[in-house]
Amino acid sequence: MIDLEAERALTPGCSDQVFLDSAGSSLPTTTTLEAVIGHLRREAEIGGYRAAAERSEDLARLPSSIGRLLGCDADLIALTDSATRAWSLFVTALDWQAGDRILICGNEYASNAIALLQRARITGCTVEIVPTAADGDVDLDALATMLDERVRLVSLVHVATNSGHVSRVREVVELAHGVGALVLLDACQSVGQLHVDVAALGVDALSATGRKWLRAPRGTGFLYVRRDVLAGLEPLAADLRGGAWTTPDTYELRPDASRFELWEHDVAGRLGLKDAVDHLLELGIVEVERVVRARAAELRAGLATVPGVELRDLGPDLGALVTFTIGGTEPDRVKAALLGSGVTVSVSGAGSTLLDMQARGLDAVVRASPHYFVSPGQIAQAVGAVERVAVS
Repeated sequence: MIDLEAERALTPGCSDQVFLDSAGSSLPTTTTLEAVIGHLRREAEIGGYRAAAERSEDLARLPSSIGRLLGCDADLIALTDSATRAWSLFVTALDWQAGDRILICGNEYASNAIALLQRARITGCTVEIVPTAADGDVDLDALATMLDERVRLVSLVHVATNSGHVSRVREVVELAHGVGALVLLDACQSVGQLHVDVAALGVDALSATGRKWLRAPRGTGFLYVRRDVLAGLEPLAADLRGGAWTTPDTYELRPDASRFELWEHDVAGRLGLKDAVDHLLELGIVEVERVVRARAAELRAGLATVPGVELRDLGPDLGALVTFTIGGTEPDRVKAALLGSGVTVSVSGAGSTLLDMQARGLDAVVRASPHYFVSPGQIAQAVGAVERVAVS
């Protein structure tokens, strides 16, 4: 069981506010903060190379920590500077040909869609949209009909950024693999709040960020690639970290996922990421998932009683992202008013999830995302603040 008071003591940022934006960029612990700042101080004392050498063993263990979290071997993890970078590294490593088909789903992120549409423009492949079922999930019957041997990739978002919806990953994977298609899972909103086991899900690749539910620094992320997929991937721009210059006109890529890594990186950020992941492993991701789902359920239940508030979450399985609107009040105005009451939320606009928002006739939603360090009392405080905005 998580010791709430101990975790709140480790998170000074939550003491004077109700922080409900872990889906955007969460609050670090004091130990994660010190891991970053302490290393920056050390770099200032002896230089970046020597400082990194002193922490080489910790840095080398970071992929193992992430592997433990995801249930995979360390050599299948590539460290990046963001989830977007990780996702793009995988997509651009595939050998796209004219006539190849890419399937995306209704909750696709803008960054992913733009990258895929760019691949289509450059290579002649096509991007097609899988219909959404009535419950907000992928229409599996429609997906089965659309799949054929020309489908190279199915892009799937694990948790929707604008509704909290948790996708049925395994069912999509089984259908896609039936025709030889790969499945790339965007897990930027699931890793750190849900128990994500890549072997159980069966995905071919997964991208994730540090700054959200992992409570790590910004500028950190990682890519997982399934072993039997890895060998056929050629990174768009490898360097001396991802490969070796073997003769004047030849090179060899590393055999593992580090072929996607670049030599230059934020050492302090990665040390912060390791501290954050290790802290999560100590708490236990199953227990963290239980708590964050409970906090989100409490928040939804409270908001459902407030006149004028309309919950915008969609689907039978909801994570810890709670989305809502208040009558005719613009979400940005709601966000500002809540901030004045000491409640931090964010706004998800149509530009980030165009397909889903257009289908539901939404321009923007208020997004509240409680992590395990948010107390039940703070949930009640947040509901009260929303109620004051709704009646004002």
